[in-house]
Amino acid sequence: MALTEAKLLAMPESEYMNEKQLAFFRDRLLAMRNELQLKVDETVEHMREQEAVADPADRATVEEEHALELRTRDRERKLLKKIDQALERIKQEDYGYCEETGEPIGLARLLARPTATLSVEAQARRERMQKMYAD
Repeated sequence: MALTEAKLLAMPESEYMNEKQLAFFRDRLLAMRNELQLKVDETVEHMREQEAVADPADRATVEEEHALELRTRDRERKLLKKIDQALERIKQEDYGYCEETGEPIGLARLLARPTATLSVEAQARRERMQKMYAD
């Protein structure tokens, strides 16, 4: 019987990051990874198929579309790296725990962002510090 989000959230805190939960997040991360990899492959294929456009305005439009697509793929490439890091943390049994405090990140946060490495509090603290020193 597969673990659903509702069943996952209903589990007691004492079972945090047990084998079933780790398997649930491993499957979710692998599905995300496969989906992103398909998009990357589609982009590569799409860019290969582009025809030469003679009209300068049309060529500029095509180049702008390529630039936008490449920026999107760059963000996805970074997400792939985070997914791989999360999968490695699952192997190391560190997944689900804050890098700074060692406290549980929480199931709700991990459902929303499976690649999270910080608890909500640690993330908020980090963002405040970045904002303070960014000025």
